Amino acid sequence: MAGTGSDVALRDIWFGRVWRANAARLVEDGDGLVALWMPAGSPAKYPVDANGAEVRVPNPEPVLADRVGSQDLLALLLPGRRHSIWLHWAGGGVFDYWYVNFERPLDRTPVGFDMADEKLDLIVTPDGSLRWKDEDELEHAAELGLVDEAAVRAEAERVVAEWPFPTGWEDFRPDPAWPIPQLPAGWDAVPPVDEKLQFRHRSDDAADALPD
Repeated sequence: MAGTGSDVALRDIWFGRVWRANAARLVEDGDGLVALWMPAGSPAKYPVDANGAEVRVPNPEPVLADRVGSQDLLALLLPGRRHSIWLHWAGGGVFDYWYVNFERPLDRTPVGFDMADEKLDLIVTPDGSLRWKDEDELEHAAELGLVDEAAVRAEAERVVAEWPFPTGWEDFRPDPAWPIPQLPAGWDAVPPVDEKLQFRHRSDDAADALPD
């Protein structure tokens, strides 16, 4: 595993394959917190269909396209928790909002960190207002047997009750000498024998129902 200051990949894994990947700089790596810096201009991979449109619901054979980040982001991964918190800054380094990504944490890897996005998101603005995002995708994924909707919503309730805002990272500023992070070599390699990357609650019938 790379040390702090290294370029790493934050990957979304489904069916033992990379569904998304973001290049990031590892800022902090402790027992209770991992901080990843993803400035505007950072490369990423995301799934698309035959027409180039983004695919939102995972399938076993993703086709990945290139994307470049348009906003400065800092992702706070919380080992043992079913969510991460992403800080967003607008132009000029002005803090904009928090983005809570509900996800199933999977594992550290030689190239970075793996998780499985569970579709639901929460946007929290500095004035304390909340906006839920992609609830329809959560419901669709649950219908296909890909996620446990009750577990995701329970985690969402815990986050709101705990109210971890501000996080203490709102004034974070990167070293101006840092280059734009790049995806490390081997970012697309997933060990096929790692069963931790599979969803054990997904039934075979649900897998058969997935879109091609």
